[in-house]
Amino acid sequence: MLYRRRKLDLPRGELDTPVLFPVRNIGKRSSDNTPTYVGTIPEFSAAMINARSIRNRDPMWQRISNGVTLREEMDVPEDTIVFADSGGFDFANEEVDTTPAKTLDTQSQLDADILGTVDIPLSRENRAAENQRRIDQSIEYALKASDHHDGVGLLFASVHGYDPETIRNNIQYLEKNGEFDGYALGSMVPIRTDYKKITKLILSARNATDKHLHVYGLGGLVYQPLLLYLGVDSFDSSAFIRSAGNRNYLIPGFGGEEIRNIEELDRLPCPCPVCGQKELDEIREDRTALTQHNLWALATELRRFRYVAESGRDIEEYLDLRFSGNEVTKRAYETAKQQMRRLT
Repeated sequence: MLYRRRKLDLPRGELDTPVLFPVRNIGKRSSDNTPTYVGTIPEFSAAMINARSIRNRDPMWQRISNGVTLREEMDVPEDTIVFADSGGFDFANEEVDTTPAKTLDTQSQLDADILGTVDIPLSRENRAAENQRRIDQSIEYALKASDHHDGVGLLFASVHGYDPETIRNNIQYLEKNGEFDGYALGSMVPIRTDYKKITKLILSARNATDKHLHVYGLGGLVYQPLLLYLGVDSFDSSAFIRSAGNRNYLIPGFGGEEIRNIEELDRLPCPCPVCGQKELDEIREDRTALTQHNLWALATELRRFRYVAESGRDIEEYLDLRFSGNEVTKRAYETAKQQMRRLT
């Protein structure tokens, strides 16, 4: 079991890890419609943003350039910790329209605490040669970012690869040739249903570095316990927004459930501040309330794992039970457990 607790020393103070960065949609829309959570859900005092989207939203970027802070745009306290990725996920279908220096300048103007390097995601539809070109380009971008980084904010190198050897070799190469505070694994979302592959890739990264390890895009209910077990320090998720859009109700310990499948219940299976005060009919009609509940569900999943770990209970026994209801995730966890035991 590689679960670990650490602290990140950031411009706005220390951040306890492991931690989830809820993804904000600011910049993707004319205004940010992510519901309030900072100051409401104690463990969520941070956010993941897309630096490219904000820079490309002209009115918003003009306001920021004229002195309005990003946090004022987001309507959150000024001490909210921000992880600004490069917007690399957009480059899966679009041409790269930035440079490492321009992205760092954007992240600096946004006053980000953590800066992700420019990266180009892989795709299963690409030929191997094209994916290799993307891997090499992401490495080159990371090294250029290392050269340009002024040391303000932590710099995480974005790393891609569909096999453990590539992940390990890329991290070791970056460690030798650049200066990074941590690493962030990308291209995980397109293969998220291949749990075995994902666990092998993460274990390879974890074994290649003792520095901070972030995984892009896999912080939903099912993946959270696996990531924690594998020693991932942080992750991000937009699952709470997407699930609410699909009228899915997240249930800690289980996963997502369509509201229509539970509409006969008198009481919802979650006692969070949203579900404790509203009836199902109200939540069904209120997308903001459903989104807030889904965030509470992610917080609850994280709290349960921490409780098991810090109370001295057997985490593997907990995960045996946690994944017993789904054969796919159960097999992935069993694979991770076997790999882990070979390490010790």
